Amino acid sequence: MAIFLTKDSKVIVQGMTGATGMKHTKLMLADGTNIVGGVNPRKAGTSVDFDGTEVPVFGSVAEAMEKTGANVSVLFVPPAFSKAAVVEAIDAEIPLAVVITEGIAVHDSAAFWAYAGAKGNKTRIIGPNCPGLITPGQSNAGIIPGDITKPGRIGLVSKSGTLTYQMMYELRDIGFSSAVGIGGDPVIGTTHIDALAAFEADPETDLIVMIGEIGGDAEERAADFIAKSVTKPVVGYVAGFTAPEGKTMGHAGAIVSGSSGTAQAKKEALEAAGVKVGKTPTETAKLAREILGA
Repeated sequence: MAIFLTKDSKVIVQGMTGATGMKHTKLMLADGTNIVGGVNPRKAGTSVDFDGTEVPVFGSVAEAMEKTGANVSVLFVPPAFSKAAVVEAIDAEIPLAVVITEGIAVHDSAAFWAYAGAKGNKTRIIGPNCPGLITPGQSNAGIIPGDITKPGRIGLVSKSGTLTYQMMYELRDIGFSSAVGIGGDPVIGTTHIDALAAFEADPETDLIVMIGEIGGDAEERAADFIAKSVTKPVVGYVAGFTAPEGKTMGHAGAIVSGSSGTAQAKKEALEAAGVKVGKTPTETAKLAREILGA
């Protein structure tokens, strides 16, 4: 089973003809992703050959959807042009837009997040500044390496890209239903809570692993949601236990002020909701194994 992305998902790539878009389109195709087109107004009507797979290039998201039935877009668009690209995807009402780009201005992210809401939230945004999502054995939309793990019983939602990969590797023998990297920026589309709700509803996800990090109050809000609405076991990890106060750490959202946003405060909130929290990724994986008896 999967959340948000399945073997039937038809994927387009905005920015496919750029260097990063080309590289990751090739990798996504190798993982079995059904990529049906790219979008570049300047190269509309052409196609790109990926090791024998011809992928057509369209002038707009709306045209790509009309011609191919696409329902997912992965965006590899430079930061300065990302807002316009996401707005285009929202206007076309594509159901899922996965914004990989790092370094988008918070003002731009806030603008397209609000725009999606004003348009009725017909487009689910994942990201920005995220690795995307993968349903092992079915589809991969983003930059998560496709060979880390196999299909299985664990659902993973994570703020951190590299910790997503590490957790998938640590639990590779059990496998994952889906893994979703939501990104660590201050303004993101899909949240921990959105993914938790989807995994709770997925009959083939037996356990949820949630990775957070210092800064903001997303994990505290997720803890409240878990206490009220999640019946499945949840194991957590919060990155940043050794972070000095007041420092920006890696992601733009990881800023600590006083006790608000600290790893300890998040750990306590999650444990109060019944979540077992590991001090390291490896310890977190061990807790998951103990619960699943694996």
